Amino acid sequence: LTRRRWEWDMKKIRSRRLPDDVAIFLTDSLGELPDKVQWALFILSCFGASSKSAFVESQGLDRSILENLEIAVAEGLVDKIDDQYRFAHDRIQEAAYNTIPAHRRSIIHFKYGLELSSLLIGDEDTSASVLFTAVNQLNLGGPPAVDDESHNFTAARLNLRAGKKAMEMSDYETAYSYFDSGISFLRKKHWQEHYTLSVELFTLAAKCALTNGDHTSLKLLIAEVVVKAHFFENKLDVLYFETCALAYSYRLAESIEKGLDILSKLGI
Repeated sequence: LTRRRWEWDMKKIRSRRLPDDVAIFLTDSLGELPDKVQWALFILSCFGASSKSAFVESQGLDRSILENLEIAVAEGLVDKIDDQYRFAHDRIQEAAYNTIPAHRRSIIHFKYGLELSSLLIGDEDTSASVLFTAVNQLNLGGPPAVDDESHNFTAARLNLRAGKKAMEMSDYETAYSYFDSGISFLRKKHWQEHYTLSVELFTLAAKCALTNGDHTSLKLLIAEVVVKAHFFENKLDVLYFETCALAYSYRLAESIEKGLDILSKLGI
């Protein structure tokens, strides 16, 4: 008050949520923007509600995206706070995302997932955020976006890696979703062509299903491994999970019987 003038915090003002009626007006103006700006907004929407400019520069994405996002900032569609671009409203993000048809979006997601995954080759120490971002893009594209059989293996393998990382973080629900997505990328003859990968994906998915209390998925996963695994030792983990599930369901007699059966097959 002694300075006799108004003061305001621009960072707090910019971080406030845009009112719905203003968001609707800005959303309607998307189609009037230059195509390159619309494309930049679509790319931003593919990676969520916000993204740091350093992400674009470091991940090999089109550098012109930054220039066009600055135009979007000037139009009030995107806020830029601490070098981070953020949609001013979720309706604007949704509208930007829907400027591209669904089938093309899938292909683009998968393409960016592959580009980002190239940063992970031979580097097990790459940050978890890069790994999760790459795999999430692959999964948003999904199996229908694959046009090269080798990419099925790549997507399945990276989902396995992301799932293991999520397990290290004790996030078993997210881990299960990665293993499940990895399984969806496997081709019909995967038990013959990618045996080790198949065993790992199904076994770890079963472990997460047990931890999450998803007994329906657990039964399906166990049945698949028991039927398709070539060696008994590859079945041991899922059979153990089955005994645990029985015990957790207060079916102790069945759990003990199952455990004894396993031991007898091991010659114990």
